[in-house]
Amino acid sequence: MSNDSPTFKKNEVQWASGDPLGEALHFLHMCGTFYTRSELSAPWGLALPALPDCLMFHVVTAGSCWLVVDGEEPCLLKPGDFALVPHGEGHQLLSELDEPATDLFDIPREQVSERYEILRHGGAGEATSLICGAVNFQHHAAQQLVSFLPKLICIDAWRSPQMEWFQSTLRLMAAEASELRPGGETIITRLADILVIQAIRAWMADNPFGQTGWLGALQDKQIGHAILAIQRQPARAWTVELLAEEVAMSRSAFAARFKKLVGESPMQYLAEWRMNIAANWLKERELSVAELASRLGYQSEAAFSRAFKRVNGVSPGLIRRNDEKEISSNF
Repeated sequence: MSNDSPTFKKNEVQWASGDPLGEALHFLHMCGTFYTRSELSAPWGLALPALPDCLMFHVVTAGSCWLVVDGEEPCLLKPGDFALVPHGEGHQLLSELDEPATDLFDIPREQVSERYEILRHGGAGEATSLICGAVNFQHHAAQQLVSFLPKLICIDAWRSPQMEWFQSTLRLMAAEASELRPGGETIITRLADILVIQAIRAWMADNPFGQTGWLGALQDKQIGHAILAIQRQPARAWTVELLAEEVAMSRSAFAARFKKLVGESPMQYLAEWRMNIAANWLKERELSVAELASRLGYQSEAAFSRAFKRVNGVSPGLIRRNDEKEISSNF
């Protein structure tokens, strides 16, 4: 075994009982950047700047508005609609499509708390109320899932009786946002978790792209559980043979099917998964490089650092220094 090979901490994976897609969705726990309740009256227009690494969502609680994302058809949002802009692209919210838009950060806002604000803007015409949020996800499984989503997802909560609970959740979120009683921020965040997950599930069910690539692989009984095994035990000294055994396939059939569905070999996926986890942990600044190496099963810090640089193109130390500089510049 080479020095770059991680050691295995014994803990068997019961692959047959898992839900790979469900586990990926489980990690969609939001870390809120900010939430805004907007009280708008026509004519009005808002230009939201790009927020890299953030998912933005919009809920119309009264009135209507247009959501415009470059390269997508404009989407008319009505009460009960829920819209996602998964990749943090700049976009516009408008009372009418030809209305000029004012930069969001040029409009005075009432700061209710560190992460919650109220915005009032517009003329004397028809009123529209919105709840908007910009959030991010820290777990790599969630980040990877979001990376496969389209530029815009719009959910019509009134399209079928099965969406009644979605409508009820939206109403509860609107009620909490209108009063913001003690604990209201937490409730809004938890409700947003649920709504985002349901919106993604609805998109996957209705869109053929949700059945392909990594998302499609998660839904494959055998390859999905191999991915789940890697995600649950990244420190294990996995080989193609061991992964194939976990899902009761021959080595050659497993390797071919994995590559076809995921787009890369099992060992490439394993290496990238480990190093993306490591990059996230480095940014949290709580673990040393030696501790990271141990947690991911590497026999030495040097072996871990070599593997990290192969995947990420830079050393672990550089990732940490750059993150510390970015944090310092914000103060």
